[in-house]
Amino acid sequence: MEENQQDRKKVFVKTYGCQMNVYDSARMQDALEQDGYVKTTEIEDADLVLLNTCHIREKAAEKVYSDIGRIRKFKDARAETNRPMQIGVTGCVAQAEGSEILKRAKAVDLVAGPQTYHRLGEIVRRAEMGERPVETEFEIEEKFAKLPLATKKQVQSRGVAAFLTVQEGCDKFCTFCVVPYTRGAEVSRSVEQILEEARSLVDAGVREVTLLGQNVNAWHGAGKDGREWGLGELLHALAEIEGLERLRYTTSHPVDMDESLITAHRDLDCLMPYLHLPIQAGSDRILKAMNRHHTVADYMHIIERMREARPDIAISGDFIVGFPGETEEEFEETLNVVREVKYSSAFSFNYSARPGTPGADMDNHVPEDVKSERLQRLQALLNEQQLAFNEDCIGREMRVLIEKKGRKPGQWIARSPWLQSVVIDESLGNPGDMVQVKVTGARPNSLTAIGV
Repeated sequence: MEENQQDRKKVFVKTYGCQMNVYDSARMQDALEQDGYVKTTEIEDADLVLLNTCHIREKAAEKVYSDIGRIRKFKDARAETNRPMQIGVTGCVAQAEGSEILKRAKAVDLVAGPQTYHRLGEIVRRAEMGERPVETEFEIEEKFAKLPLATKKQVQSRGVAAFLTVQEGCDKFCTFCVVPYTRGAEVSRSVEQILEEARSLVDAGVREVTLLGQNVNAWHGAGKDGREWGLGELLHALAEIEGLERLRYTTSHPVDMDESLITAHRDLDCLMPYLHLPIQAGSDRILKAMNRHHTVADYMHIIERMREARPDIAISGDFIVGFPGETEEEFEETLNVVREVKYSSAFSFNYSARPGTPGADMDNHVPEDVKSERLQRLQALLNEQQLAFNEDCIGREMRVLIEKKGRKPGQWIARSPWLQSVVIDESLGNPGDMVQVKVTGARPNSLTAIGV
C-alpha cells in the first residue's frame, strides 16, 4: 500500500533568479521524492526548506539572508513542538559562498552547489544527523547522468510547457559576471540524454520545450553517430519528436550564433520566432571592457541575418547600465541600439559589482544616482517598444498554446509564438490545446484574443 502523504516528510523549495534555477528546483524535488519527501507550498509545514539561490546581483544574494532570518522563526516554532526543520541553501550563492553561509546564518543546516543535486538525499540525511555539510564540488557530467527523470505525474503537475537544461557553465568570463565561478566551465549534455528527457516530457503531455543553458547556443554535445553536434542540429532532431509542438531556447551569446542555428529558424516550423540575444551595452569600448568578444556591428549583423531567415522574429535582450567608466555618450549609444533593433521585450539592470569579478576592481565606477537615472530612460524606451510590438499584433491571427487558468473565472492564459501571454475564453479549449485566435487587444505585458 502506498504510504500516506500525511506521514511523509515535506519539502518547500523557493527559487530565485533564472529559468535554469526553476529547472534545477524541479529536479531537486524529483530526486527528493525518491527519498520519501512530498512537495508543500506552506513553508511552516516543511520538514526541509531549500533556497535555490541566484548570485548575479548583490541584492539577490542579500535577499537570501533576509529570507533565512524569516524562515528561522518557523524553524524555532517547529522545534518547540518537536518537529525539526532543516534549512538548506542551494544554487549559485551556495557555490560562491560555501561554508561562509554557515558562519553567517546559524539556522542553515546544509549548503549544496548546483552540481551536487544528484546527491541531495544523502546530503540531507547527513544534515539530519547534525553534520551541517557543505558540498560544492563540480561533477556536472555525473549530475546529469544520475538525476532521475521526472515521472509522468511529476511532469503533469508542472504544466504543458517545460524547461530542459542542455548546457551548463560558461567559458566567456564577462567581467561583470559570476557564472563561470558558480557554475563552472561550459559542459554540454549528450544528444541521447537530451532526446530521452524530451521524449519523456512529451509522453507526459508537454507540448512546448525550452532548452536552457548559461550559453545555450554554445552547446556541442556528443551524438550517437560519434560526431559532435551543434544546437541547430539538435533542434532538428528534437523537431522530429511526435507531439512536440513548440521549441525555444535561451540564453544565447552573440559569438555562438552560427549559420546552422540561424537556418534552423528558417526551416523548422516548431522553432518559435523568438530570440533572446543579450548585447549588454551599445558601446564597443564598454563591450571590450566587459570582455564580451563581440562588437555592436557583430551584433547588428546577427539581427539582420535572423530577420532575413525569419522575418517575423521577435528579439529580446539584456542590458547593463552604468558599467564602470560608462560615459553619457556611451549610454546614448546603447539607446541608439535599442532604437535600431526595436525589441519585443528586454531585461535591464544597473551594474552591480560582484566580489571576485574583474569588474568589481575597476576604477571609475558610475554613481548610483546616475545609473538609476539612465536606467529609467532605458526602461521607458524598452517599455514603449514592448507595448508597440504588442499593439502591432491587434487584428492578427495566430496559434496559441493554452497553458493555465487566468486571473478571472472563465479565462485561460495561452502563450503566443512570440512568448506573450494571451488571455482567452475557457470555452476555446483546455491546457495543452493549440488553438487559432485573433488578437483583439494589447497591454504592456499581455494580449487578449477571441477564437476564430
